[in-house]
Amino acid sequence: MRAVRGLWHWRHNPLCRATDLMEAWVALAALLLILLVAPVIGALAGSAAQEDLQRAVREQEESRRLVTATVVRKLERSALAADPETAVRDNRSRVQARWTAPDGTGRSGPVTARLRDPEPGDRFALWTDAQGRTAARPLDSATATTHAVLAGFGAALLTVCLVEGGRRLVVWRMVLRRYARWDQAWDRAGPDWGRTGTGS
Repeated sequence: MRAVRGLWHWRHNPLCRATDLMEAWVALAALLLILLVAPVIGALAGSAAQEDLQRAVREQEESRRLVTATVVRKLERSALAADPETAVRDNRSRVQARWTAPDGTGRSGPVTARLRDPEPGDRFALWTDAQGRTAARPLDSATATTHAVLAGFGAALLTVCLVEGGRRLVVWRMVLRRYARWDQAWDRAGPDWGRTGTGS
């Protein structure tokens, strides 16, 4: 930003080097890319993610069914279960349950139920696929939209980082070239530059 402000300041200054102007123009181009291109890329990425995620929501809603399962018995927690302190606060339990698949066949198996202290005969909701196998809860539309917005912000932020990284790389190369020119100028001046014209 300092270089962009300096662009106006240096425009008629006789001490302005070509590299100073070039550095300011590079900064101005980077700023314009950040302000104009990054939001467009973010919007395009967000809308593409929204379209894909909403399609996934529709597919999951079509392929998954909410059925009512019945607890057969409570299953013991495995030895590899999570921390016992968090398990006390968790309102889910492993149970052996039975349910009816969407095609009418009976199914049973170990599942996780949102019951704190399940007893045989307790009923709970369970998501299954079309064949009656247990499945994760389908993604809802609001969560999909949130993910799409985050994807758009992420794409815009990545664009900003790439543009700023490119600007820094270009400026770094310009500074290296400037230092190389200074070294050449010092070499041409020679080792007695301080005594030139003194008659010694």
